[in-house]
Amino acid sequence: MKRLLGLLGWLGVVLVLLAVVIRFVKPELQSWYQGLALAGLVVTALYALSQWRDIGRSFQGRNVQYGSVALGSVLLLLVILGFINWIGKREHKRWDLTVAKQFSLSDQTKKILAGLTKPVAVHVFYDSQSTPVSEYKDRLGEYEFLSGQVKADYIDANHDPIKARQFNIQQVPTIVLEYDGRTERTSSTDEQGITNALKKVIEGQAKKVYFVQGHGEHSPDDSGKTGYAGFAAALKNDNFDQAKVTLAQEQKIPDDASLLVVAGPKTDYLPQEIDLLRGYLRRGGKLLLMLDPPDKADAPPLANLIAFAKEWGIDVGTNVVVDANPMGQLLGTNEATPIATPAQGSSHPITNDFREMTAYPLARSVTPIPGGVNGHTAQKLMETGRQSWAETDLKTLFASGKAEPNPDKGDLMGPVSLAAAVTGAGDAGATAGGAPPEARLVVVGDSDFICDAAINFQGNRDLALNMTNWLAQQEDMIAIRPRDPADRRITMTQDQGFWTWMIAIFIIPGLLFLSAFMVWWKRR
Repeated sequence: MKRLLGLLGWLGVVLVLLAVVIRFVKPELQSWYQGLALAGLVVTALYALSQWRDIGRSFQGRNVQYGSVALGSVLLLLVILGFINWIGKREHKRWDLTVAKQFSLSDQTKKILAGLTKPVAVHVFYDSQSTPVSEYKDRLGEYEFLSGQVKADYIDANHDPIKARQFNIQQVPTIVLEYDGRTERTSSTDEQGITNALKKVIEGQAKKVYFVQGHGEHSPDDSGKTGYAGFAAALKNDNFDQAKVTLAQEQKIPDDASLLVVAGPKTDYLPQEIDLLRGYLRRGGKLLLMLDPPDKADAPPLANLIAFAKEWGIDVGTNVVVDANPMGQLLGTNEATPIATPAQGSSHPITNDFREMTAYPLARSVTPIPGGVNGHTAQKLMETGRQSWAETDLKTLFASGKAEPNPDKGDLMGPVSLAAAVTGAGDAGATAGGAPPEARLVVVGDSDFICDAAINFQGNRDLALNMTNWLAQQEDMIAIRPRDPADRRITMTQDQGFWTWMIAIFIIPGLLFLSAFMVWWKRR
């Protein structure tokens, strides 16, 4: 009989273990593992009742005291662990130790979430056989924690085909966002894809950016080193549509233009084109004007464009900025590519939270005129270091490739301003309410800093997007954007791979075995 009761105890343990295994291997068999767990607990309880005499005797003697101390320690540890979990459930704190902070949400995402005023429903359609749901919960859980307006639900498309058909899911994973009656979807599961979809569903209609053409400007369709294809893609991610316009042909600026970009014209604009730009700003237009320095000593100046910038309180210098700081060479640039950071004392929204370096291949000075012009007072945005200057002797510079600072000849000593921004009131009555719209203008002394060869340098991309979002009156979008995780793989030759394998498999274990053998031999 005792033997049979002993087997009863083992049977209870086996049933409980079997329930645990089924729970993790086949979670869909819920009724099975719940039934087995219940049966195991009942059998174990019957076994404990049959052994009540032995259990009672075990509580007598000195061993009970030791056992009580051990049991009390275990219970205390469990209480402490439970208390830590209780705190952890209410206090959301994580430490991201990766170099690129790839597990932390960017400043831009945090700004967007903080500005939500209406609920966002996020439907994540996935395939549990290929990717566990925890991968999506880890990312979207951060969104839910930072904003109570975000609610996510996770649908296995294979187990719930009706809901997948309802949202017209063609592939997995697909994330569908619903906000204020609008819907946006993305197949990307990283932060950049999710945040871009969130921006689009919040803003609704995309704003239109027009790139002026006809004078050798950079093209958003050009994917070469001097093209703007990368910048155009970045604008699309920030919910901007782009198109091209030739002012001399169209004789007007399109009515749906949220922003106009003049990117490095090689020849000066005609007076009629300048008049179009003036009229656009008077109507409350937004303009990003990027003017490169002369590429040779006898190059004709962009007189009309420079005079147009001066009307708005910005002086565009006829010079080339030279940066003698050796830091630039460490970063892969030369003296003709100055490194700039936000201007000292500047509190402009474009650079308020911007803390990165930017590089400008062949730039000219762009300086606010003291006291302003026509009621327009500009602000500096970016400036170079103290070891830089704006060289005015272009003939010597282009002939010899060398330059020395000479303030007596008109050289502007560093720090040198490379970009400036200004606002101004447009014509009253231009808006439906009768209030004058606000015109905005940003002037930069270089257009190559956002071409495909330079846009990925440090903060170049973020600065350009900050400028466009400020011009489009989207200050809440000005922030550091999501970064792609850094590729930190180690590439080795076949010989290096072989020796790494030998060291890991044979040499290190062999040395440990030899050390153990020597210890054994000495003790012997």
